[in-house]
Amino acid sequence: MQTLVTLCALLSLLFSIHADVVERFEDVPECVKYFYKGKVPEWGALTPGAARLCQRFVNRYHFATLYDTNHRIAVYSAYHFQPSYGGGRERRWFVEPQLVNMAWQAEMKDGYWLGKDHPGVYLGEKQALNEDYTHSGFDRGHLNPNGHHAVPSRNATFTLTNVVPQNPKMNQNAWRIHESELNDLFREKCSKAYVLVGAIPSADNWIVKNNVKRVNIPDYLWNAYCCVDNNGRPIQSGAATARNTEENWVEKLTLDELEEFMQQFSDQPVGELFHNSCRA
Repeated sequence: MQTLVTLCALLSLLFSIHADVVERFEDVPECVKYFYKGKVPEWGALTPGAARLCQRFVNRYHFATLYDTNHRIAVYSAYHFQPSYGGGRERRWFVEPQLVNMAWQAEMKDGYWLGKDHPGVYLGEKQALNEDYTHSGFDRGHLNPNGHHAVPSRNATFTLTNVVPQNPKMNQNAWRIHESELNDLFREKCSKAYVLVGAIPSADNWIVKNNVKRVNIPDYLWNAYCCVDNNGRPIQSGAATARNTEENWVEKLTLDELEEFMQQFSDQPVGELFHNSCRA
């Protein structure tokens, strides 16, 4: 009996390590590494219908996403910055098979081909689909930006679980410029940069298809970063917010100011976004 219990425990552990949708980021060493010193934010943890995704592409993890299956947008994505050496934009848009069926493959897949593999199965109950964004007037706005990665992590950012409906003017101007400025900062100042990028959902603003509310249009985007030196000691941090409108303005903040900003959208304490608030 003890042998059977031990075998079941080992099988459970193996499944948790290799699954893409996990119970806790902390249970998967290859996934929790995207959070500074393994500190997963309390922010968003109680989101109804939240799914924790260890974003797997070409058989390895590239970043982590807390995904809101009710609003069909990410709460946040967590990643390490990588200098990008080009490689172009991915033409495919991926979905998460295990948000449809936990028995399906533990790796993101092109939504078109996943539909071909499972004809008659609706893929969009718990996630956004490419057709939701088509002719919506909104960009597929990356949270974890492709420009902050080298291939193949760059490709992995093109999953619909990592994007939100973003105002085109803001996405292609002020937010893009902000991402570029962070790129320069991380290259010049950081041995490693831990980054969180998230969205604040709107109360009732949606992409609607066939009279069905499909994808929530967030009111705000935000990001936060913690830069460390070669010894893993914090050397710089920062944050920013932006209204998801044509206002086209990014407000730069400290981590403390960002946490104060986020508190107005939660009846639970925001808590630290990074271990010890990225202080040495």
